[in-house]
Amino acid sequence: MSPIDNLHKSRKVLQTILVFFVVGFLLLMGALFFFIRNETAKSMTIKTVESSDYVEVPEEDDFDKIENGIHLRTGFVEGDGLMLVVQHCTSCHSAKLVTQNRMSKEKWLATIRWMQETQNLWDLGLNEEPILNYLSTYYAPNEAGRRANLANIEWYELK
Repeated sequence: MSPIDNLHKSRKVLQTILVFFVVGFLLLMGALFFFIRNETAKSMTIKTVESSDYVEVPEEDDFDKIENGIHLRTGFVEGDGLMLVVQHCTSCHSAKLVTQNRMSKEKWLATIRWMQETQNLWDLGLNEEPILNYLSTYYAPNEAGRRANLANIEWYELK
């Protein structure tokens, strides 16, 4: 055999080996893709719920339930205008944002105006006055600042 024939034969052998490697690699990638996809599908299947894992959804009547003067879903104090505040305030933010603030009627109004100008709060119309009355009644500034001094304590000296 001539050197050129040997070269052609070697090239064909290398070409065959390369094809086997490429086909093997593609088969391996396909199997890996199938395995990963199959495991993802298994993890996404709906599992049966054990009776101990069942969480009861409140009935429609319990949705706005009030216990001990507190609206359970939001934590707001029961009073005139409560449902207006629930409807208008909690549609955009958490009730905690209201309950953690304490402001006068003027400051509540300024806050509402700020939300209307910068946060796209809609015009409250005739609901504004009852909302302001509710907020300024139940979430007004606290009169007491610090806690009262401790009383009836027997102090001792450190030595």
